Amino acid sequence: MPPHKPTTTIPHPEPATAALPTFTGYRDLLGLVRQLSSLGGCAQPIRLEGHRTEINAFTGEILRELKSKKLPAGHLLVRCGNRRTTRCPSCAELYRQDTYHLIAAGLRGGKNIPDHVATHPRVFATLTAPSYGPVHGRRVNGSARCRCGRTHTKGDPLLGTPLDPERYDYTGAVLWNAHAPALWARFMLHLRRALAAAAGVPQRLLSKIVRVSYAKVAEYQQRGLIHFHAVIRLDGPAGPYTPPPAWATPELLADAIRHATTRAHIDGPEINGRTRSFAFGKQNDTRIIRSSAFQAGTTITEGKVAGYVAKYATKGTDAATGTLDHRLKKITELWSESVPEHAARMIRTAWALGARDDLKHLNLRKWAHMLGFRGHFSTKTRAYSTTLGALRAARAAWRRRHTPPPSPTTLVLAHWAYHGTGLTPDLERLAALIGGPAHPEAVTPDA
Repeated sequence: MPPHKPTTTIPHPEPATAALPTFTGYRDLLGLVRQLSSLGGCAQPIRLEGHRTEINAFTGEILRELKSKKLPAGHLLVRCGNRRTTRCPSCAELYRQDTYHLIAAGLRGGKNIPDHVATHPRVFATLTAPSYGPVHGRRVNGSARCRCGRTHTKGDPLLGTPLDPERYDYTGAVLWNAHAPALWARFMLHLRRALAAAAGVPQRLLSKIVRVSYAKVAEYQQRGLIHFHAVIRLDGPAGPYTPPPAWATPELLADAIRHATTRAHIDGPEINGRTRSFAFGKQNDTRIIRSSAFQAGTTITEGKVAGYVAKYATKGTDAATGTLDHRLKKITELWSESVPEHAARMIRTAWALGARDDLKHLNLRKWAHMLGFRGHFSTKTRAYSTTLGALRAARAAWRRRHTPPPSPTTLVLAHWAYHGTGLTPDLERLAALIGGPAHPEAVTPDA
């Protein structure tokens, strides 16, 4: 009989105490929880240092004093306000909600916009980029095969990438993104010309009869090219407060948009002996917006449009192409980033074009992480509706109404300076555990 071997003892894993957050250095743990709760889940809060002192103006007595060093976190923490979901989901969600109300106010009234604006002609337009080479894609029904012979599923990393990267026009794609804002401006010029022709007046007199208001967002397609979603509305001479003339119908506006889309064109630079020019692609869409009272089937209503536009207001290149959400100081930094090859080639192309003297005005190296696009993601005309600043001011006014104001005889001295962005790893873990909405007694620079 073979000798008996002792049973092997299975070692018990040691608790990973090093990975657990430690808060022994914080004296006021309850206050720390309250301070982090006031951020409402902000992932990258701004750290401020300074003080706020309330003094009796007659006696010189210090009534209240707030110093950043004495706060539980050692700094005054305020929300970052970043609109990108990849940087801060909480602040991006607030931005999305604000954008929704901004778009909706221009469609059905509210926020100091009259309700009768819902009777004005309104069109939802999507303007796309042209093709710079065949790419992997899916048909509308999701069953038709791609040119490569495969049927791609939703989320396939090949979607939007070139079938033949060596023959794909990366230079044209990057320059299209760089010239997209100027092309939109040219489109608006042709739209006003078309409306002036319909009215039978010179373009310079059009604003005395009808005004064009719009709100738009820029979205990246999976192939890395910008296209625009826009709500375009016709108003009277005083904007949303006056109705447009009877001849200004939704059908006329839709026809004018289609005409302006085909006419918009701008000349670009000469690259390797080839003069570039830029226009919109062929897959554009123009739909009349109907009131929700007439909703039926696939009717485009105010709520649908506002939600659709607001959804894209918080997205960047990272959402569609998997590329960067921050700038590059050197192109060598790209090597350490996890970026798909298609997006990386567009970034390298933008960086190379940025070295050309005749393209300096495009700032392509500064916007290489944006694949050359250098415009704002969300823009509107002044008369379309309220502004994001007005919505933020309304929230600040609400907080002030719910905060006891200082006495009229109180002198307030305050100074705050930027110290940094983000939390320590331990505070990040604690903030993630807390989450939740902003605390009603949040400490802010106005506190």
